[in-house]
Amino acid sequence: MKKKILVVGGGLAGLACGRELLKHDMEVCLLEASDKVGGRVRTDMVDGFALDRGFQVLLTAYPEAKAQFDYKALNLGIFEPGALVRVEKKFHLMLDPRRKPMHALSAAMAPVGSMADKMRVDTLRREAIAHDPFEKGEPVTTSLERLQAMGFEEKMIDRFFRPFFGGVFLRRDLATASNVFDFLFRMFAEGDTALPAGGMGAIPHQIAAAFPEDAIRCNTPVAQITPEGEVVSEAGDRFSGDAVVVATDMAMASRLCGDASVKDRGGETAWCVYFDVPSAPFTDAILILNGEETSPINNLCFPSRVAKGYAPKGHDLASVQVLDSDAGEGENLEVRVREHLSTWFGAAKVDRWKHLRTYRIPNALPRQLPEDLVEPRRPVRLAEKLYVCGDHRDNASINGALESGIRTAMQIIGGSE
Repeated sequence: MKKKILVVGGGLAGLACGRELLKHDMEVCLLEASDKVGGRVRTDMVDGFALDRGFQVLLTAYPEAKAQFDYKALNLGIFEPGALVRVEKKFHLMLDPRRKPMHALSAAMAPVGSMADKMRVDTLRREAIAHDPFEKGEPVTTSLERLQAMGFEEKMIDRFFRPFFGGVFLRRDLATASNVFDFLFRMFAEGDTALPAGGMGAIPHQIAAAFPEDAIRCNTPVAQITPEGEVVSEAGDRFSGDAVVVATDMAMASRLCGDASVKDRGGETAWCVYFDVPSAPFTDAILILNGEETSPINNLCFPSRVAKGYAPKGHDLASVQVLDSDAGEGENLEVRVREHLSTWFGAAKVDRWKHLRTYRIPNALPRQLPEDLVEPRRPVRLAEKLYVCGDHRDNASINGALESGIRTAMQIIGGSE
């Protein structure tokens, strides 16, 4: 008889775990609280626009993403390798000179950092590629301390690293653990930054397509997991199996598992403001960074210039990311964002931008301070029949979620963690 595994949560970790179990001829019943799978990686369709739940990208160098996704089927659009940085009231192009040698001079001349700092970026790249930052025994500091130890000057840190990694870490203070910084810097260096056609939600749906039709039950929030390994839904339905995998967010996992090792250490909140734009002011598929701390805007992009399906014909989509520290209570956020965009592109143009939706995403990422990442790959087996997975067990990234899910599946199948 096939083993039956209950998976609570239909985010990337739960989906990856479930699909791996299915490959090994196990029966999987996945219970998802919301109306569709994806967890934090979801896309809403609004007036013909694809709105991701917050600014998200896929780094194609992620090892588990390469193993788990069919990139060709996702029809990926690729960002330019670098950014357009807004400093001193102008936009300055900072493209990777290794990939875009024709733009090496403009990057060198941009008032974002000194020539010495720009050379240090290459040293940082070599160091990040040369070692596994999550190897046991590697010293862990903050990202800021990592950069300062390499000799980066404050101008380069403030004008480039804070807004760029602020968009990744959802905080500009660079307090995130240095091993996470090194891992992500390596991923940016080794691959492309991409968006799937039609939105990031295409990623979980690609994994979910491998499940039998009746294996995924949406709109089934779970209230309790009994000591006997039975799952009880909020509606009172009871599910039993040979093992239970809790693949929810950190707060829910902590509550359901009742295990001291699954601690809710808190998360980062992000805001994303979307606009319908008649025509994007930049035609290139590029990330725009705010290198000055004079605005609620951290970064801006036009996803419709990156991948197909983000905007209807004749329109562009603007995605503005605001960090929680700059959003306040969110009151008049759209107005404040629009006012600052007007100083960049002109009021006459921005007045024509139609507000589509503002998202506030609480706990968009688990907190990743140095003390949180001393043990970057946490155990996923809690008891004989109870497992837990999610990016809070590895690192807060698409890769971390996938890797955690696969590790959990292999533990159930009988492999080593």
